[in-house]
Amino acid sequence: MTAEFQLDETVVDRIAALPAVCEAAQAAAGLIALWPLTDAMQMDNDAKYAENLQVRITRTMAAMMTGEDVTVPDAEYVYEGADWIPGRPQSIVDALLAANDAYDLMADYSETGDVTLVTDAAAALGDAGAADNADVRAVLEAVETSIAPKATDEGHVPPSGDEDEIARRFAIVMVACETLFRVLAGQGAADAARALPVILYANELGERLAIPRVCMGVEAFRGLLDAVAGSDDAATALAGIVAPLAASEWTKHREDVLWDPEEAKKRAKEEDERKSKEALAAKFAHVKDDPNKETVEL
Repeated sequence: MTAEFQLDETVVDRIAALPAVCEAAQAAAGLIALWPLTDAMQMDNDAKYAENLQVRITRTMAAMMTGEDVTVPDAEYVYEGADWIPGRPQSIVDALLAANDAYDLMADYSETGDVTLVTDAAAALGDAGAADNADVRAVLEAVETSIAPKATDEGHVPPSGDEDEIARRFAIVMVACETLFRVLAGQGAADAARALPVILYANELGERLAIPRVCMGVEAFRGLLDAVAGSDDAATALAGIVAPLAASEWTKHREDVLWDPEEAKKRAKEEDERKSKEALAAKFAHVKDDPNKETVEL
């Protein structure tokens, strides 16, 4: 099989016009509008979000690699530097270590467009064949060629707050990833482990196009692969599944960045007081007021 990536504008337009994609683009625009961050608290919140995102993504990857139940604490311990966890299978730890290595290896792709970083990440996940796969390299190179006109002289694609443009960039990511899915995991969830590099690539390519990152769980990813494998219009099927997840993720990211602990504490206190008043009112609701009692002026 020889994979060919062609940025068909008709397909891009069709995907960009999907209602779910338009809703996702709206959520992305709301998040992108916050940048550049200048508030120290918001920058700290964003850094914490990025750390948590890596934990969530590597957890999904390790679970798919091992078929075991990988917990959030497992992923957190390994992210923080653990190379073994008391009472936990070493296979889970090794998978998490490989997932984090791959995550870090591909991290510079969004800045450089160096496709060898993608294949190096695939090799770190145990798929050494991907590095020598001519189809994979052909797709990656073709994607870079297709997005080159959007880049500045420094090689970066500047962010856009325009929802239509965001939707088109999202559509480009979907078309590129669908092609890679066909190359790496043509049999759907049966070949799920081979498709793991695409999880990372989708976010790095999105970042390269100034699109925020996305995360999904194991079941969502398996369902996505099966839907793509069984569809006559796989790119549209992929977008239809990813877009709602993206919209939810981008809304969450924005909320996380804007989170103010003092304001949250204040709101929690007000909510507790409201509930206490309601409970007190309900407790004495059966007590009727005596119309004959003397009025006391204060």
